[in-house]
Formats: sequence, C-alpha cells, structure tokens
Amino acid sequence: MNWSSEDEQYMRQALQLAEQGTSLASPNPRVGAVILDSDGKVAGSGFHTYEGVKHGEIIALEQAGAKARGGTLYLNLEPCCHGGRTGPCSDAVIAAGVRRVVAAMDDPNPLVAGKGLEKLQKAGVQVEVGLLEPEARKLNEAFARYILSRRPLVTLKSGMTLDGKIAPPPGESFNPSALGPGGATGGWITSVEARAHVQELRHESDAIMVGVGTIIADDPLLTDRTNRPRRRPLLRVVLDSRLRLPLESRLVKTARNDVLVFCSFAEEKKRSELEKLGIRVEQAPLGSGDGRPDLTRIAARLGELEITSLLIEGGALVNWAALAAGIVDKVFLYYAPKILAGTGSVPFAAGAGFKRMSEAALVRDISLHRFGEDFAVEGYLRDPYAMEAVA
Repeated sequence: MNWSSEDEQYMRQALQLAEQGTSLASPNPRVGAVILDSDGKVAGSGFHTYEGVKHGEIIALEQAGAKARGGTLYLNLEPCCHGGRTGPCSDAVIAAGVRRVVAAMDDPNPLVAGKGLEKLQKAGVQVEVGLLEPEARKLNEAFARYILSRRPLVTLKSGMTLDGKIAPPPGESFNPSALGPGGATGGWITSVEARAHVQELRHESDAIMVGVGTIIADDPLLTDRTNRPRRRPLLRVVLDSRLRLPLESRLVKTARNDVLVFCSFAEEKKRSELEKLGIRVEQAPLGSGDGRPDLTRIAARLGELEITSLLIEGGALVNWAALAAGIVDKVFLYYAPKILAGTGSVPFAAGAGFKRMSEAALVRDISLHRFGEDFAVEGYLRDPYAMEAVA
C-alpha cells in the first residue's frame, strides 16, 4: 500500500504519543491517536494511561467532537472491539463518523486480533493497516508477550568487557554507594552514556530481577532514576534461595512494598524481620536439582501480578540460570572497549553452559547501538508475538 508523506508524519505523531504512555499504560498496551478533520487539519489527539482508563482514540475523538466526522484517524494499534473497563473503541469510531482509519498493526490480543478493523470495514470505514508496523510492534512487544502467554517479556541485560567479563576476580568488586559522582574510582566497566541508557531500560520495565549475590557484593538500589512518572513503582525482585538478603542493605532500607524476594528455604525469624521492613517474601519451588528457585514458575508468578516486562540485571549465575530455564526473550548487552582477560574474572554467564553448538542460544534480529565509547547488541531469542501456551 502506498502511503503519503502526510500519512507517515501523523503516524509518527501517534507513535510519539503512545510512547508517552511508557510506565503509565501497563498492563495495557501503549496507544496514541491523531485525528484529522475533513480539511486535513489536526482536530484531536491523545494517548492511553491505565489510570486515565480512556483509550487514546477515545480521548482524540472527544477532543475532535463533530470535526471527527469525515476525518482520518491515525493510531499505532487496532481499535478494540470488546468491552472491558471501557466500551469497544471501534463502535465509538463508527459513531463519530470517521471516514478513514490508518492503523500501524493489528492488536495481538486474541479478543481483538483483526476483529476491530473488520468491524470498521463492515460499517463502511476505509481501513488501512501496516504503516510503520515495525516501530509499532517494537513499542508494544511487552504487551504482546504478556497477552499471549500471561508472562512478562524477559530482557537479559548485562555490561561487559570485549572479552565477555562482567567483573574482575572476586574480591576486587566495588560498592557503588562508596563512589564519587559517576563512579569516580573507575570501578565501572561501561561508560556514563551506557549506564544512563540502562535507566531507560528500567523505566520501560515493570520489574527488575537480580540474585542475592549481587545485593551482597554491590549493595545496589535497583531503582528507576529517570525521574519520569510511573503508574507503579519498579518492582525489585531478588532470587534468594536461603534468604540471605542483608537487613542493612540499601534495597531493604528503601523498600516500600516494591521489593519481592523469592526463596526456597527460609528461617521464619528472618522472613518475619524482612516482612516487617516492607519486603514481600514468597516461597518459590525449586528448579531441576540445582537447589535454586524455578525461574519458569517465577516468571509465571510475575505474570499473575500483571508484570508485563522483566529486566534481568543478574550476575553470572543468574544469567546462566535464566538462559538455561528458557525464559529469556531478548538480550541487551553493553560492551566496553576493555579487556580484563584471565581465568579469575567473572564471565557473563557461569554454570554448566550449553554442551553443543547446536544447543546454543541463538540471537536473531540484531540491532547495534552506540553509547559513547561503548556499543550494545540488542537481539531476540524468540518472537514476542508468537503464541505460547499458558502453563
């Protein structure tokens, strides 16, 4: 289909509006909408936030009022056709007399999945689909993963040297809270620019997960420091088989019902102490004979909590456990122009490893990004839009 430069301009505007719903729309998709009147002038626009309830196209229609009749609606996601917290948006578009609808993509939600657009067509609305679809699919990949599997999109993030080391030999680790501004002692592997982008990944995520070893070694806060609004605080998840989480850690001291610990063995006294400090502790079933929590079951549990996106910032053992469990959907790996070398430095993933090259995790659809002197590899281990059975 041949779209005009004007079509692309307004679809990009709809996508930009949808992005404003980052951390505000979850567990719903991010949706932005722009309406042109019959003269081709912008008559209304809007984007969805979960607390605002109304969908982006409804907000745009209300702004446009009578000017929507005979006009064009641009939106990054197909209008819904089912009732939930709101009525069907497709019915509202028809009632408003919109002549043409340009959608970037079908809704991955099986309750919609083309039915909303079909309803518009049957009502005589001109429907066009696919403009800037790749951008639209990437924007709502977490929603797609969640709505199709009831589990979060899992991104494995790590910063490392060119030779794949995430830390110097044990005993040489450092405490970020003791550093000067920007890591003045030079203990960081990646650049200021790369670390700033990590905050963007955190802002886009509903939850972040690490192993307790990371808490003990580095005492991180694991917070979203973009200072941009969120509907829900970033859920800080800790894998802690034997409940070793230090009571004096910064994570515990800053807990406001936003820290969830999964353990397998726990002394009731320690559990009670943590819960009194605002830490949520849940029993996690063990994985296959390794004495560690079952990450597949944990991912399913996070889905039950309406977590649509999970960022793993673990150490070498957690990285391997996530890969071995098959829960990783994508990776975002930062590389600094440094080489640590040696057998004592900590590798990106430590554990049994895949035994054959044919078993290795295959990363597809790779994109490269530059952050100062560093670069990053973004890629997918599986398609977020692939239908998966709910366990």
